[in-house]
Amino acid sequence: MTAAQILDITSNHTRFAGYKVDPTRGERISRVSSEWFSRPDDQRYLSLSDLHTSVRERAECSRTRTVETNAIRVEATRDNAERMSLILPGASQPVAPTHWSFGQLSSIVGAPPAYLRQLPAALAAINLQYGLSSSRTEQLKTLEIEDGRVELRAVTSPDYGRIFDHELVEAVRLLAGDGTGDTRWKVPGVMDWSNGTYNPNVDITKDTTTLYASDRDVFVFLVDDLNPIEAGRLKNGDADLYFRGFYAWNSEVGAKTLGIASFYLRAVCQNRNLWGVEDFEELTIRHSKYAASRFAHEAAPALARFANSSPMPFINGVKSARQQIVARTDEDRTNFLQKRGFSKADSAKIIDAVLAEEDRKPESLFDFVQGITAVARRKPHQDDRLTLEGKAKRLLAA
Repeated sequence: MTAAQILDITSNHTRFAGYKVDPTRGERISRVSSEWFSRPDDQRYLSLSDLHTSVRERAECSRTRTVETNAIRVEATRDNAERMSLILPGASQPVAPTHWSFGQLSSIVGAPPAYLRQLPAALAAINLQYGLSSSRTEQLKTLEIEDGRVELRAVTSPDYGRIFDHELVEAVRLLAGDGTGDTRWKVPGVMDWSNGTYNPNVDITKDTTTLYASDRDVFVFLVDDLNPIEAGRLKNGDADLYFRGFYAWNSEVGAKTLGIASFYLRAVCQNRNLWGVEDFEELTIRHSKYAASRFAHEAAPALARFANSSPMPFINGVKSARQQIVARTDEDRTNFLQKRGFSKADSAKIIDAVLAEEDRKPESLFDFVQGITAVARRKPHQDDRLTLEGKAKRLLAA
């Protein structure tokens, strides 16, 4: 088996029990785990079809309009003194702001939303009305949804370039089908730490799914873990196996950007931490005036290119880094790292990390990259960790 070989473990149409990986190498990324921990059951979906149906129906019940700021009227709800509503120009009935849109509206007029929420509705309405009447923001764009009653889901500037959540999910579905194994892209399996085996075949449940949507956003994480890629050998002679993955996110109400991250990784654990990540790339698009055009011409094609591309450039890059000897003596190692901005203390830690993992000191470019990411994983502060990981990435790309 060569270093450029992709292992097809699905050719016999049986459920594969798993394969050995070394998750101690590369980066550990917790972004998906943060999503997994924070999502209640009603935000978890078992297929891309279900997810798409939900966010698409929401969009179909929504409408946008641009209104004059000083023409908005705020009043306490007559039948509930603890709530307020907005009278928008051209609206046939009062519109109730959601928690999110109330915060957006308050921030736009320069009022602290946390403070206004503590006030009685009538008093909060007076303060908000004054802010709207005196605001220098002449126009606002609203996103309203009618589902029994009319709710205000978002308030943004007129130039806000909205990309609906279902548009992102549709782009993912074109590549991944249902995300349940009907294509090569699927919800990930789970790492078995007891024997160092990654099992790609795990039933998709509310507890294992990585397909999420709330009233504010959508998040999708999928992998191609039935087709592991060999890129070199470990110190014990076993294949160093990776598989491809990507996650994507969006918020049609302005809670976050649209973004796509692609990478190679060695394992995903039960709580959805990503282990052994290499070649991490991220593209983000702010919801500015031309966001929809950028999504159509940049983000969606970039996702398609990664999903359908050959892993050979990655494999060859790893192979080249393994073969590129950059240091043979202790002096060479120290000079190599310090010339690239590493402190004396971090240089010693990097060399020791490789010695601990490989039973030898670093010699190749790949050795140093693995040592840097090992030290980065131990950094307690995220900024320090990201700085080191960034240096490792630039070193490998040089």
